[in-house]
Amino acid sequence: MTGMHIGYDLSFTHTEGAWARQGSWIGRDFPDVRMFMELAQTAERAGVGLLFFGDGSGIPSTWRGSIAPAVEWGIQWPRHDMAPVIAAMSTVTERIGFGLTYSSTFMHPFYVARLLNSLDHVTGGRIAFNVVASTRGADAANYGFAELMDHDLRYERMEEFVDVCRALWDSVAPDAIVRDRSTGRFADPAKVHPIDHEGAFFTVKGPLASVPGPQYHPLIVQAGNSPRGIAASARFADLVFGFGGNLAGQQRHRKLLDEALLAEGRDPEHVGILWATQVIVGRTKAEASARCEAVHEFWNEEAVATYLSHNAGYDFSTLPGSFQLGELRDELAAAHASPAGIVGSLVAEFGAGHTMSRGEFFEHGRGRATGLDHSVVGDPAAVADALEENFAATGSRGGFMFSSPLAMPSGLAGISELLLPELRRRGALAPAYQGPTLRENLAV
Repeated sequence: MTGMHIGYDLSFTHTEGAWARQGSWIGRDFPDVRMFMELAQTAERAGVGLLFFGDGSGIPSTWRGSIAPAVEWGIQWPRHDMAPVIAAMSTVTERIGFGLTYSSTFMHPFYVARLLNSLDHVTGGRIAFNVVASTRGADAANYGFAELMDHDLRYERMEEFVDVCRALWDSVAPDAIVRDRSTGRFADPAKVHPIDHEGAFFTVKGPLASVPGPQYHPLIVQAGNSPRGIAASARFADLVFGFGGNLAGQQRHRKLLDEALLAEGRDPEHVGILWATQVIVGRTKAEASARCEAVHEFWNEEAVATYLSHNAGYDFSTLPGSFQLGELRDELAAAHASPAGIVGSLVAEFGAGHTMSRGEFFEHGRGRATGLDHSVVGDPAAVADALEENFAATGSRGGFMFSSPLAMPSGLAGISELLLPELRRRGALAPAYQGPTLRENLAV
């Protein structure tokens, strides 16, 4: 069994009331870059492999067609482009890696390939690209889309997007740069070539007008547990970001991914999954439970509904008094929304034929919005026991992407100071920082 790799998800360290809870920064508020620089240093001292930033470029507006609830309660916003923040974090660290998210549904691959190449240089080979197929109407509207692209079409565009990025990174050969001071010759033109890409979604001449980065190809991360999403992972992902909290769902994801990797001629033993896992750890079980209660206090009904509708891309205010889960899943798919998430989890748990009331749906949704329905809560020994059991049951390849609903920085500090030392004492963690690049350090 290989050891666990650990990432920290920093996507929502300042939203959903976390900014106001006990243990939050005093005298600093998002987006003060000093918060993230300090957090990067403490995470590196704890041996964390990756600091990860998800992204969204629209203010949630799906619930009742209004941004007002999200603005009032800070639901999934504000969200800044974290590329400059990552650059700053890299200047005060040496080994920890950084994951940056861009949407293949809306962005152009030439821009993204060029930016990631630059960040790979700035970080010294510690950048990962989390490529996503966007499911949110608020984001689509900001890029000129009247409606969301069809689910499977989004993945076709993603695959071509990644193909173009890879071709651009390869368009300047690793040994093309000569830098001969005696003659002034900078590079070998025979090793710099256009890509002449003409596809269904993009036309790109190339080459990339950049010096090859330390990793040549930044590490590519991709999430998605639908059959189409898993097929995309198998085609190009170096590391997969998976949904935690449901062992049966995790085992299904691992099995389908392994089958898809074999079909692509890739070795499943070398493609890990980092399971998204919300952790609340205390010195005692009672302390951990008290921290859970602090999270519950924030979430009113409107905040829950805003969160669920935004992340599904579907206005759940239209739900009838009762409905079949399978019919709701099909309705989301027909609306080009995401049939995974809360609806997919409920179908997996209760079955497509199960009839659920509107009230029951939002009660389950409260657990999803808080994350407490799939959190690991307890003292360090209890949490470590649960993680070791889960890691073994899901194939012992990859690890965990930890998040905390508690205040920043105290929530993640508890993981660094209490949980990770316990896991390291047990020999459960992969060795930290085996090489200078992120690709080397997150290799399964």
